[in-house]
Amino acid sequence: MSIILFIMQVITGIAGLLIALVSITLFFPFRWPAAAMWGLKVCVSALSSVFMLVGLLILGVGIATNSIFLGALGIYVLLVYFIHFISVTRPPTAQFEKAFGIKWTKHIKPRQKKYFLSHRTILKLPVIPEPRLEQNISFATIAGSDRKLLCDIWRPPLSVSSSGIAFIYMHGSAFYFLDKDYCTRPFFKHLAAQGHVIMDVAYRLAPETDLMGMIHDVKRAIVWMKGNSNRYGIDPHRIILGGASAGGYLALMAAFTANDHSFSPNDLDESDINVSAVVAEYPATDLEALYYHTNQHLTTRSPGKPKKKVRTEMPAWMKKRIGEDLHRLGMDKGFENVGTMAPLMGGHPDECPDRYKFFSPVTHVHSGCPPILLIQGKHDIMAPVRSTRSLYDRLTKEGVPAILHVLPQTDHAFDLFLPNIAPAAHNAFYDVERFMALMANKKKPNLKLRAGEEKISV
Repeated sequence: MSIILFIMQVITGIAGLLIALVSITLFFPFRWPAAAMWGLKVCVSALSSVFMLVGLLILGVGIATNSIFLGALGIYVLLVYFIHFISVTRPPTAQFEKAFGIKWTKHIKPRQKKYFLSHRTILKLPVIPEPRLEQNISFATIAGSDRKLLCDIWRPPLSVSSSGIAFIYMHGSAFYFLDKDYCTRPFFKHLAAQGHVIMDVAYRLAPETDLMGMIHDVKRAIVWMKGNSNRYGIDPHRIILGGASAGGYLALMAAFTANDHSFSPNDLDESDINVSAVVAEYPATDLEALYYHTNQHLTTRSPGKPKKKVRTEMPAWMKKRIGEDLHRLGMDKGFENVGTMAPLMGGHPDECPDRYKFFSPVTHVHSGCPPILLIQGKHDIMAPVRSTRSLYDRLTKEGVPAILHVLPQTDHAFDLFLPNIAPAAHNAFYDVERFMALMANKKKPNLKLRAGEEKISV
């Protein structure tokens, strides 16, 4: 019996020490190119609720075996992950109230709340009806070529009434790789259960096209969805753009430049490209700030030092494992330029500062911008939070209803790792579902405030 207890103590102690060790990642913001530490951090954060339970188990073993070490270790693990859990599930301080009035919750109808998350601190996403999925639909062909742009359409379950909203989503990509239907299914299923139609867009990437080409693809998606509004049972005046990382950037740029012909392809000159709102998660909002935040001034142009050789081809074993999705995910391209701005922009910020400014969302803020929901982790390794705050400040100064939710101890792409159990992802879902419900009820193209008026018009 004593041997069994000893083995239990050893196993519990080793597990506890490992979990305690990786908790350190939660307290430090890492800087690019520390990709391995970023990946570990987002996984640890996603598993924080599980680790709380493990801490409780370690404490129980410590008490049962009279081990002071295990008891103390269990208390540490339990407390550190509990504190993280509470931190990443806090609401944005009065943000919804500032944008839409103190009584904003009364503008959400009871029937809209059926599949809402009951609170921000849930441990697991609830079971919901299965949506209807249509994949690889062609929504545009690039002029002068046979290049077709594809999307997936997520439609509400047959048992759920339509909200009238179409949510056009652009995936994260670092502008160079990945594609639609990548780690977003839990998010889309959750939104489809609330009556929303989701259009998951596979926009073109570098080096096939440049930033302008990507923005054009988003605008083509908007026009296509408006033209198919009857087919999908949506209101063409209730289209919301959304995206994460580079996708969030594209959503902002397309929305802010809806009436700027210099950002629209010639074939859409007579089309209505306006949208009713934007949901942008950890977006790039200032490209020059992004360049320096990700240390590209050091990693892509270090004077006097030879540039470190970057592996440009994926190992054969990894190609085999990915299989037929290799090309769809953009993994068959070289990796030497992924995420770097200079090749995409035609130079470094000191060489073409006007171009970096021209392609930054913060440059194009104006009073006619639609309502915006911005969500980002405070420790974001890719997109600088200070730039997102600057964008938010400019939006509010222009009178645009905007919400900024910065989650502490949270990093880039936090919602894509184990979203069914990740506390930070649930917090983001909570914001998005309520923001979209408000947009489904608003009557005017833009939510404006006059003196003495309640903030939301529904």
